[in-house]
Amino acid sequence: MFRKRRQAILKDLTKKMVFLTGPRQVGKTWLALDISKDFKKPTYLSFDNPDHRQVLKGREWLPDTDLLVLDEIHKMRGWKNYLKGVYDTKPESLSILVTGSARLETFRQAGDSLAGRFFVHHLMPFCLNELPNSTLEDQQKLIECGGFPEPFLAPNQEEASRWQSLYFDSLMREEIFEFQRIFELKAIRLILERLQRNVGSPVSYQSLAEDVQISPQTVKRYIQILEDLYIIFRVIPYSQNIARSLLKEPKIYFYNTGFVVGDIGAHLENFVAVSLLTHLFEKSDLLGDKTQLANLRTKEKKEVDFCLVVGNKIKELIECKLTDDQLAPSLRYFCNKYHLKGTQLVKTPRIEKQVESIQIRASFHYLKGLGS
Repeated sequence: MFRKRRQAILKDLTKKMVFLTGPRQVGKTWLALDISKDFKKPTYLSFDNPDHRQVLKGREWLPDTDLLVLDEIHKMRGWKNYLKGVYDTKPESLSILVTGSARLETFRQAGDSLAGRFFVHHLMPFCLNELPNSTLEDQQKLIECGGFPEPFLAPNQEEASRWQSLYFDSLMREEIFEFQRIFELKAIRLILERLQRNVGSPVSYQSLAEDVQISPQTVKRYIQILEDLYIIFRVIPYSQNIARSLLKEPKIYFYNTGFVVGDIGAHLENFVAVSLLTHLFEKSDLLGDKTQLANLRTKEKKEVDFCLVVGNKIKELIECKLTDDQLAPSLRYFCNKYHLKGTQLVKTPRIEKQVESIQIRASFHYLKGLGS
């Protein structure tokens, strides 16, 4: 199983600690252990393992360890100061790789004692540009099942569906409760189920609150938790005034496209969203660019699905279509008015072409070449 980030992580390990973060079961532990093969004396320790916990607390790994992999260390009380102490006193020959499924940066509050001591790498589900010799069949499977390794590599749809069901239940029982000690799991489950059916549509916190019979503030809190746990991500309308953007209704997508409940168009849009977000994470992690995945929306109902924002400037507008290869009027409007690069992605276009300054591309070809 090839992971695109492997070489970049190895390079960064020679300079600082590396934090490897991303959704649960996306392959972080697998990648960490695979990276360990490039070292002579690696040691893997998970805070979830009671035996490992004792070694961690006593710092009892062997002195000739050259790679220390610390999994779920953010669950340790005082973990930031612990890591600071380990890093500041380590021998020069020791590299440190820290992994965790909940967003490690969520736990890094103001006054962070780890500042300047680490690089962050986001490990995302498989996308087309990470699969060697990817095919249209791979794209279809990513659209239907998502890019998490186990369902994507499953031998049949039944196995993939079983994994999705178990994964959903484990998120509810373990991850969400453990993260914030939420006891109203029924309410957060109802919110999650409604979000599954509204992928690609603006989400009203007020409407969700009325449906679930909780306050809008509680809805916002629960959605923030789902985002912090890499279950969902928000795509907000672009504005150079960030406060104004946050007041507008976001669209919400799932890291796991297999969670989407809807037609093939909803699955396609979610798959494109994950692929674009992965691309922006790569630019942020490897180049230090400030990035954002946003959309464009006006009061007059003109709307474009996605805009790639780098350094607070829109670099490209992207509209996602299932079969219609006629140029979307809103995409034409925004591109012409603001002189922006535009691409319309179509799953099955009759032909790829350029209309005015806007390209109409097959989603497969565009996403496969993303970032190359």
